[in-house]
Formats: sequence, structure tokens, C-alpha cells
Amino acid sequence: MGKRISILAIACLLLISCVGYASAGPGVCTTIQDGILVGSDGVLLETGYNDWGYNYQAHMFNGKYCDAYQDAAWCQPYANDDLEMKWNDAWLSNQDCDGNGKLDRYYGFASYIGSGAWETNHQKGTYVDAKGKKQRWTYFVKIVAAPADGQLVGGTWFTADGTEIGYAIWGEFAVVQEIYNDTGTGDHGVLYKSPLSAGFGRFSPSH
Repeated sequence: MGKRISILAIACLLLISCVGYASAGPGVCTTIQDGILVGSDGVLLETGYNDWGYNYQAHMFNGKYCDAYQDAAWCQPYANDDLEMKWNDAWLSNQDCDGNGKLDRYYGFASYIGSGAWETNHQKGTYVDAKGKKQRWTYFVKIVAAPADGQLVGGTWFTADGTEIGYAIWGEFAVVQEIYNDTGTGDHGVLYKSPLSAGFGRFSPSH
């Protein structure tokens, strides 16, 4: 299907740990503005975009695909593709409130399950088809944490009453929407949409 990148590799936010030099202790939040939190690469976290395209304060990444992985060797075939990611506090916060020296994930919950965490990825790029013609593609996906009463059956998350939420990814998450367009293959529009909801509010802890 054209040059779409597998979503199994996109959300490096689940893989990159943001650790701090020191912890403020339970009940006291350490922020990026405090100037003591660093990323897994040892570089001090600051507000605004860093050299790789991450803006941890604003919950965003905007750059080339391989920049999200600090130009790792494995992703070089996708080095010219664009990637934009957005996420909420439950996915990756911009402060440390639990005192463990890391930017919080699913704060107040035992895991991502039931936390209301979500992330979106928007990818786009070009490729040359078999006839030597330049083609363009775009891909968009919404990923949400499964609800506390969700049930994982055969690789798909369902609500307690049996309504399909979306297919499982990374265990605790479900894909609720995929959109793919490709001038070379003729693909256009929705690849998948959750029968329950493609929005985010439905999966927040208050629902």
C-alpha cells in the first residue's frame, strides 16, 4: 500500500524516557521551566522545540520521521518523510508530579489502562512509482488507551457491553481511526473507524 510507515514504529514517546537530575519529591511538581529535567539523551529539557523536533512543554513533535528517533540507522528509508505527533498529559506530561524524576505518564493510574491517554500521528511523504512518476501519500492515526472496563479479545479492544473500540496496539492501546491517501495506489479516505467513537472524550476517565 504505497509507502505508508507501519504505526508499530511511530510512537517513540512510549520508548523514550525523560529522566531528571533530581526529584522534587511526592506532592511537589517539577516542571521543565525548573531547569533540572533532562531527556534520555542527557540533554536538558527546555520549553519550545528541541533540535530533534520535540516540544515536550506543548505535547508535540514536528519534524522528519527519523528525527523522532534521533536519526537511528533503522529508519533511514523514511528519513525524508514528515511526521507530526500530538499527545495529552496522560500519554506524557510536561512535568514530574509523582517524584520519580521523570516526566509523568498516566499520572494517578497504575498503567495506561483507564487513564484517558491519547496520541495522534500525521505522516506524509513522496515516492517514485514503477513508472518513474512521483507520488504523494498521507497517513493519519488516532490511538487511545483502553478504558478501565475494556476487554481485549482476539487483538481487539471492546467495551464492557461488547462494543468494538478498536484494534489493539502496544497492549494497552487501541487504534480508533486511520486515514490514508495515496496518489499512486488510489487509496483515499478512511481505512478504519471505531464503531464506538473516533473521538477522545469518550475514553477519558470521567466517562
